[in-house]
Amino acid sequence: MDTLESQKLKPVNPPDMTESIDIAIIPLSSKIADDAAEVMRDALGYSKKDAEAEVRRMLSKKRVAFAAITENLVAGIIGAIPQYGMTGWELHPLAVLKAYQRRGIGTALIEALENDVAARGGIMLYLGSDDESGTTSLYGADLYDDTFGKLANIKNIGGHPFPFYEKCGYKIVGVFPDANGIGKPDIWMAKRIAKAAIPET
Repeated sequence: MDTLESQKLKPVNPPDMTESIDIAIIPLSSKIADDAAEVMRDALGYSKKDAEAEVRRMLSKKRVAFAAITENLVAGIIGAIPQYGMTGWELHPLAVLKAYQRRGIGTALIEALENDVAARGGIMLYLGSDDESGTTSLYGADLYDDTFGKLANIKNIGGHPFPFYEKCGYKIVGVFPDANGIGKPDIWMAKRIAKAAIPET
């Protein structure tokens, strides 16, 4: 099977940034595992042990994982896990160094991942995005009552990443109330990445 080996994006200049940067998207490998773990620590606050363990999982043969290289360093990583045979994949994780966020790296990583997963027969990607610190209007709400009404009127009040994923084409499709503790939900988003006819009923 032909899979994406590398993708050169040159330059990347997001609308809200004035400086463009060159990015190379390459498959994640053991050669850059330590650097990838540092990205996890910087972007997501993982401990050294947990970051290294997560990167080892990303390197599993069953998974897909990429790294973004810019200015001679690993600036971001992304991975996907097959969960429904080869048709449904979980996007996990996505991490970009804080100093390189809002520069198009996350978008480039998602695009590379979507192309590769689709080439493997993937139809959709989904992800969970927690709110453990009050960054959306869902935090502290009773999501067992009028669940979909609250989802339809969700507001970003503290820098939650769900608007970023929406710009990449992902839709909020559900929520797990209290997943991270009382009032701390996990917001679920998904995107169809392959053209497929909806089965007739």
